[in-house]
Amino acid sequence: MALEITDQNFEEVVLNSDIPVMVDFWAAWCGPCRMVGPIIEKISTDFDGKAVVGKLDVDANQEFAAKYGVRNIPTVLVFQNGEVVGRQVGVAPEKAYTDALNGLLN
Repeated sequence: MALEITDQNFEEVVLNSDIPVMVDFWAAWCGPCRMVGPIIEKISTDFDGKAVVGKLDVDANQEFAAKYGVRNIPTVLVFQNGEVVGRQVGVAPEKAYTDALNGLLN
């Protein structure tokens, strides 16, 4: 299951991670977010132990959404060594997300 990421744990979970991190910025009221949600859940299982995959509710946690310029949701950011190395705005096929992570693992 995808990890719940909040403003409180963002630095520890995302920025200080020694493996790649994928963060889905979403909201409960967002229709396209509900389409991406199951993909993110599957990826979190597929990449267990190889990458951190989590979800950040932008309504409850606005600090890091603002910091990274998340204006439209869903937005999925990929981090490596605390830096954004990938960004996908809107709904994309599962392969777009897995390719982003695989590119960092090879």
